[in-house]
Amino acid sequence: MCHVLVIEDDFLIADYIVQLVEAAGATSISQTVTQQEAIDQARKRRPELIMSDVQLIEGTGPLAVQAIIIEMGPIPVIFVTGTPEACEPCDAPAVILNKPINEREISHHFRQLAPI
Repeated sequence: MCHVLVIEDDFLIADYIVQLVEAAGATSISQTVTQQEAIDQARKRRPELIMSDVQLIEGTGPLAVQAIIIEMGPIPVIFVTGTPEACEPCDAPAVILNKPINEREISHHFRQLAPI
């Protein structure tokens, strides 16, 4: 069983990521659009993997990930972003992928990192 937290504020991109991780083996998924929602959702159910954008409508993905990992311990992270240079702090065990989304890259890294 692999629960994934998707942190992405663009609905179409989030929906696409959800489809990709479901096809790659995720068994449950939570979606959030802000930094605080991501932290709150992780507290409700600890993710086994986090897929996150960098820039959000409120806050940032890296700050959400940092707060979640400080509270819950190591969790693999895949950042999917149009602004990889803005990925601060990105000291989590993370992979940083550029948008536009490459389906093969997402699937490959998901299968490498997800505890399936």
